[in-house]
Amino acid sequence: MKIVTIVGARPQFIKYACIYNDLRKEHDEILVHTGQHYDYEMSKIFFDELDIPAPEYNLEVGSYTHGKQTALMLERIEKVLLKEKADIVLVYGDTNSTLAGALAAVKLSMLVAHIEAGLRSYRLDMPEEVNRVLTDRISKFLFCPTKTAVKNLKNEGMVKGVYLVGDVMYDAFLDSQKLLSKRKILSKLELKPKGYLLLTIHRQENTDNFKNLKSILSALIKAEEKIVFPSHPRTKKALKKIEGFKLKNFLPIKPVSYLDMLVLEKNARKILTDSGGVQKEAYWLGTPCITLRNETEWVETVEDKWNILTGAKSDKIINAIKNFNPSEKQRKIFGNGKASLKIARLMR
Repeated sequence: MKIVTIVGARPQFIKYACIYNDLRKEHDEILVHTGQHYDYEMSKIFFDELDIPAPEYNLEVGSYTHGKQTALMLERIEKVLLKEKADIVLVYGDTNSTLAGALAAVKLSMLVAHIEAGLRSYRLDMPEEVNRVLTDRISKFLFCPTKTAVKNLKNEGMVKGVYLVGDVMYDAFLDSQKLLSKRKILSKLELKPKGYLLLTIHRQENTDNFKNLKSILSALIKAEEKIVFPSHPRTKKALKKIEGFKLKNFLPIKPVSYLDMLVLEKNARKILTDSGGVQKEAYWLGTPCITLRNETEWVETVEDKWNILTGAKSDKIINAIKNFNPSEKQRKIFGNGKASLKIARLMR
């Protein structure tokens, strides 16, 4: 089969790094990078570190409003698909690149395969939720990471083409563990294990809502602990508009590579995040996770009491920093590390 893979954001690069060898053994595969994430720290560093082949196409779309960005991707992806005449278009996750790739494919009567199908936050005011729901609806292959995702699709009437394969991010996580001891990020930043909190914020509901952002920052200032803060470009832009906050206990750093991020997550006392991927990595590493949202697609991490939802409420965040101390054992609910191979072999 001829497969065109669409990626554009850093979590997709990590997922692709795990699957591309299996894809290219089983199929004729072409990689398209939309350019949704384009800075070195958000894009090329992942290709370099994870030894991903350079994309055959880089569409260099860049950053715009959701509508314009998706439209530009749709137009440019369509040109690639017309040229390459793919049998299947493979998309990942819930970004604008995901939806644009799926729409371009289905409009050309090409089959769509969706990795991370079935995830739901049940909030249609989240751009990510819109992207994943629409993509699932037009996909021929629905590759689910968990039983919960399969159940979500069944509840929406989707049972055909649904496969429980496990989580490709878990595949990547397992593959990475042998490499972490060689990373020097802790010494570079002069950090001691369990001597800091790790913060990531990038979702629109927190970066574009100054009330939420101020509430989160207020809680972290009151915590009076060292806060290591890799700043997403959207977050850096939002912070410039907020005045009056002296972030004395913050250590702002540029976005880091996948392996360095895992080291920071592993050695943090606790993690505060609105990222779905970081919630899972915290769970796998056994680091308590405080999620700065009111819901999560990864409900299993909350059910197992390694993840607590605080939203942006300052009092809840402070309480979780002080008192949230999980002790339960994690379950094997994200597969066995072979999701990538299963996916490659199912697309026939």
